Amino acid sequence: MSGAHDRGSRHGAERGAPVTPASELIGRLRRALRPEDLNCTCSESLDGALERFDQLERRRESRRKLAAARDQKERIAALLSFLTELDTLTESEDDRTVFEELALLFVEIALSAEAGAAALREL
Repeated sequence: MSGAHDRGSRHGAERGAPVTPASELIGRLRRALRPEDLNCTCSESLDGALERFDQLERRRESRRKLAAARDQKERIAALLSFLTELDTLTESEDDRTVFEELALLFVEIALSAEAGAAALREL
């Protein structure tokens, strides 16, 4: 393997670390800013700065995904409060549209649960 390939792939090569758009950009910057024949002490500083930036961007992205999952949890909690009406209904309810409305609440809860799960899986 060439040295440039090693440096370019190192930015996201940690096992289990998600590849973010920022990580991909940092890899491209590394390849552009570190040609094969560059051999100076500033290259270590550059690598360190790019690595720190990559870690900060990964943490920012993780915080964003965790916040998205929490938002879905709050949405589900709000939707559940509307479902309490189900406890007061009987099978002889005259207004049958109420059942469809409540069914839609279950669908919305399922969609929010899917979105929350997807955000957590991306962590």
